[in-house]
Formats: sequence, C-alpha cells, structure tokens
Amino acid sequence: MKRIVLWAVLLAAPAAAQTPAPTGQITKLVTLRNTEPRAIESMVQMFGVRINSNNQMKTMAISGTAESIAAAEAAIKQLDVAPTQKNIDLTVYFVVGGDQATMAGGAVPQDLRDVITQLKGAFTFKEYKMLDVLTLRTRAGSVAKTSSILNAASPAQTSQFSIYNATVSEDGTTIRIDRMHAGLRIPVGGSAQKGPEYFADSGIDQDVDVKEGQKVVVGRSSLAGPQQALFLILTAHVIQ
Repeated sequence: MKRIVLWAVLLAAPAAAQTPAPTGQITKLVTLRNTEPRAIESMVQMFGVRINSNNQMKTMAISGTAESIAAAEAAIKQLDVAPTQKNIDLTVYFVVGGDQATMAGGAVPQDLRDVITQLKGAFTFKEYKMLDVLTLRTRAGSVAKTSSILNAASPAQTSQFSIYNATVSEDGTTIRIDRMHAGLRIPVGGSAQKGPEYFADSGIDQDVDVKEGQKVVVGRSSLAGPQQALFLILTAHVIQ
C-alpha cells in the first residue's frame, strides 16, 4: 500500500512543477514599415502586452489577451508612420563690395536693397555688385550642393554652395543648416612649390540658423586684399 502511495506522489510531482499557460493569452507578430520597434516598445507595453522586438527584422512579437493585443496594434499603427520631410529652398547671393565702379558683377536686385543699406552702414565700401546667385531645393535631412561657372577663362572661376544637412524647427519658423559652404574657387598663378596652376578658395564654412524668409549676411571674405570683399547673403523658405 505504501509503495502505491509513493508511486502516486512521484508521478504527480512533474505535473505539479509545470506552470500552466495563462488562459486567454495569444501571441501575434507585427511588422513595422517606418519606425524601429524598440523605439516604441515602452509605449506599446502600456496596453498590457508583453513584447519581444527585433530591430533588424523590424518586427514585434506581442503577447496578451485579444483585447490588449487589439489595443496595442492600434497604437502601433498610429506610431509607425513615415517622418514628415519638408522641402527647403535655399538661396545664397554673392555680393562684392569695393571702391571701384569697374568691379565684376551686375546691379544688386531691389529685394536686397535693405541688406545693402545695412552693409553700407557697417563698411566703408562705395560700390556693391551682384556677382552670382545659387539656389538649392533640398529635402530636410539630405546632402545638397551646386556650383556655377563665372567666366570663360580656362580654368574658369566658379561659385560653390553646399550643405551637409538642413532641418526645420517644429513650428516651421527656423531652418538649421549644418556644414554649409559657400564661396568662390579662383584660379591663380602657379609657383615652383604648387605647380603651374592652382586654385584659391574664398568663402565660409559654418553652421547657421536662418529664420523663414529672412535675408541674413552669413559671412564676409576678402577678395584681392582689403580693397574688395565678398559678402554672402542667405535666405531660406520651407516648401509646404
């Protein structure tokens, strides 16, 4: 009789050690298209589900009741959206200041007259001429660059404008430009050290914040010594 009881206890022990699965629990695999799963994991867990995420496969295995999984899926749908990337128009004006009326360039356009008036109040140059205008339309978060040939010489003088990245503030009023370069690439005479021909760069490299639609003097660089200067005027517009 004791042996029968002992065997019954031994047979019952493994069954007692097993933890039964919670009733009503299901698991569902969800694939995300835009957002990294781990970036929204903590928010989705608020709906009472357990999550196992894989960023590389962009999947989330969610476990819980049918009701909690339905709520979690609805939350994922709202969170898994493509980021809004706005287009930005950037224009840089190359304005030369000096005392000689024979300087290269044309008349400064009327919409820059207020900026030129400010420059005249800060510098002693008598003449200001428009040397070139370069425009970029780029998407926020993208690299962009452009250039222009300024004369028919060989090699030619060129103007250059490039950015590493541009972002728009949440309220859309400020454009942040990272690693902007704007300037001239000027061929100059050669030398024994540098060879028969080489180029000199005149311009600026910097990060800058520009208000939507505002014209900002973002830099000044010398040309042909102190007698002339290159002024770079930047304006930015967000394209909705």
